[in-house]
Amino acid sequence: MSKKTPLSHAEVLCGHIHIDNEHCGHTLSDADYMRYSRQVLLPEVGEAGQLQLADASVAIIGLGGLGQLAAQYLACAGIGRLTLIDMDKVEVSNLPRQLLFNDADIGLNKARVAKKKLNRLAPQCTVTAYETVFSAATSAHHFAEVLQLKQQGKRVLVLDCTDNFATRQAINRSCIEAALPLVSASIAAFSGQLFAVDQMLFPSGGCYHCIFPAQTRVSQSCSTQGVLGPSVGVMASMQSLVAMKLLLNMDSCDESKSALLGRFWRFDAKSLSWTAATLTRDPHCDVCGPKEVRSSSDKLSKL
Repeated sequence: MSKKTPLSHAEVLCGHIHIDNEHCGHTLSDADYMRYSRQVLLPEVGEAGQLQLADASVAIIGLGGLGQLAAQYLACAGIGRLTLIDMDKVEVSNLPRQLLFNDADIGLNKARVAKKKLNRLAPQCTVTAYETVFSAATSAHHFAEVLQLKQQGKRVLVLDCTDNFATRQAINRSCIEAALPLVSASIAAFSGQLFAVDQMLFPSGGCYHCIFPAQTRVSQSCSTQGVLGPSVGVMASMQSLVAMKLLLNMDSCDESKSALLGRFWRFDAKSLSWTAATLTRDPHCDVCGPKEVRSSSDKLSKL
C-alpha cells in the first residue's frame, strides 16, 4: 500500500483556530485506513466520508450518561474536533451508567476528565473542554470555535445531552439563532426521546420549543425518575448514529424524503419498541416561527 497523506488536524492558537495546511490532504494515511477500515468499507462512507468526519466539529453539551458515551463514539469514529461543555462534577451515583468515569474521578469536573480520557482514546481528535454552565448568555463563547469552523465551510453539529429543561430551551434557541444543526436526546425512567433540527435544511421540522414550549411543566429526569444504564446507552448510541449520518450527508435534502430531520422518535425500554412521529413547525413559535424582517429595499419578507 502506498504511503498516503495523513488526516488533516486543527490546533488552537491563542483562542483562534489554525488549520495545518501541510496536512490538508485528500487521502487517508495507511494507519487511518487500518483504524477506520470497517467504516471506510461502507459505500455510504468510503474514504471521502472518513475525511469529512475528520474535517467535522461537534459540540456536546452535557457529559452525563448520554454525552460521555456520544463523545467516545464520535471521537473514536474519527471526528476531527469535539467541544465538551459541562459544569458538573463526577458523583458516585453516576458510575453505573457513565462508563467513561471511575471512582478516581469523583469530585472532578466531567468535561475536564472526559477531555483527558478522550485524548488517550482518540489522539487524532482535538478536544476542547468548558467547565462552565451553558446558557443563552454564554452560547456565543461556547460556540465560538464551532461557528468559526462553520464560516470556513466545515461540517458542524451540536448534541444536546442535558437533562435540564431550561438548558435545553437555551440550547435550542442558540442553535436556531446561529443556524446550527442540533441532535437532541433524553431519557427518564423507561421513556427515551430523540430528534434532529436543522433550520437551514429542514425549516418545516420546527424546533424543540415547537414540541415543548417554554411554559411546559416538566418534572421527569433520570435523577428524579431513575433509569437503567443500558437504556441510556441505547439513546446515546442512536444520538451518535444520527449525528454521524447527518455529518456524512446520509439523509435526503428533500423534505418529503428525509429520514432524519422532521422526525420525533420515542423509545420504550420496557417493550423494546420505537415509535416515530412527523414534526411540524409551529407558525407561532417564539423561537423558529416565521418572522417579518425588513430588507435593504425596505420591503417586508418572511424568514
